[in-house]
Amino acid sequence: GQNPNTLDVTYENCQARVRTLELMDIANLTGGLVVGTGDLSELALGWATYNGDHMSMYGVNAGVPKTLVRHIVQYEADTADSAALREVLIDILDTPVSPELLPAADNGEIAQKTEDLVGPYELHDFFLYYVLRWGCPPAKLFRIAKQAFRESEFSNETILKWLKNFYRRFFNQQFKRNCLPDGPKVGSVCLSPRGDWRMPSDAAQRLWADEIQKLS
Repeated sequence: GQNPNTLDVTYENCQARVRTLELMDIANLTGGLVVGTGDLSELALGWATYNGDHMSMYGVNAGVPKTLVRHIVQYEADTADSAALREVLIDILDTPVSPELLPAADNGEIAQKTEDLVGPYELHDFFLYYVLRWGCPPAKLFRIAKQAFRESEFSNETILKWLKNFYRRFFNQQFKRNCLPDGPKVGSVCLSPRGDWRMPSDAAQRLWADEIQKLS
């Protein structure tokens, strides 16, 4: 009963789940398995459709943050023996990160740009490192971030805006992390419920949110 002209969350998530259904069916048909593409940054922000791209037989990137994924692709492009492969990898790097769940514009431009919606991964991966590895509370993390990015394109207001979003999404999206497919632990921390991270899905962010409200 969904109107195809109504580009809402039902429209988007239906596509993500159907994609996964098709991949799972092909895996069964061919005796293969579905390799998950979701990375550590997306797991932290819950930037995946529950039981859509959230699900796979093995989440190979589960321990790799988005910024590192980009560096790995750049390295492979720089060391590629094939000019054709290098061209493809550079094209991937030049394409904005997007779930591509909405129709492209008439000129072919991608309609959804992830970092416009959830914030720059450069900031979120920074937040994630200091929250997971060092247990930094919001006030300390904001102070560190202002110092680290003082000569960057990110103003203090921008940092604070996305810091608020990070904590909100990190708490609200735990239910997706509690039923992750298996994946490797690559760095010093991971978000697997079978590894480093234990957190109830109904955990409240009130203490952290109250502290963030006092920041400026």
